[in-house]
Amino acid sequence: MIKKISRWIFEDIWGWSVSGSMPKLPKYLLVVAPHTSNWDFLVGLLYRAITDDFNPKYVGKKELFVWPIGYLFRALGGYPVERSKNTNFVDTMVSVYNSNEEFITTITPEGTRKFNEKWKTGFYYIAKKANIPVVKIGFDFKKKIIEINKPEYITKGVDETIKAYKNYFKQFEGKNPMDGVR
Repeated sequence: MIKKISRWIFEDIWGWSVSGSMPKLPKYLLVVAPHTSNWDFLVGLLYRAITDDFNPKYVGKKELFVWPIGYLFRALGGYPVERSKNTNFVDTMVSVYNSNEEFITTITPEGTRKFNEKWKTGFYYIAKKANIPVVKIGFDFKKKIIEINKPEYITKGVDETIKAYKNYFKQFEGKNPMDGVR
């Protein structure tokens, strides 16, 4: 029932569609951009609800995980992240990947819903250290499409990878275009 309602909202009410499909791999990292609005989260939740055997986790600022709404964010697969200090986030995520036979998580490299010239590099180091592929996902609010790429291992340096990812994600228009990838 939830799947039918979610599909109805996602496709018929909101008019979204999907290009590509999630890989059938036990472990990978989803890198989603542009992240310009809280609507990104809702679109992602609806997509997750209509997709079989797909239950990725996500990371969010720890302030979202306080009572009473924190319970909901945890139930939806959230992991709180301390953003104000160095907390070995990368090593923690690598440990989670290494200690689970199946694990998928979502990261928005901008690290915020506002425009951010300097992307967070955590996704790069998590993928490299855990030796897992990355699946790039573009949310395009203008075209109302989620574009899912094939999994790829990161093979270049951090600066070159960030530059290539930014270049790729520029083609997608976020809910708030001025805060998107440039």
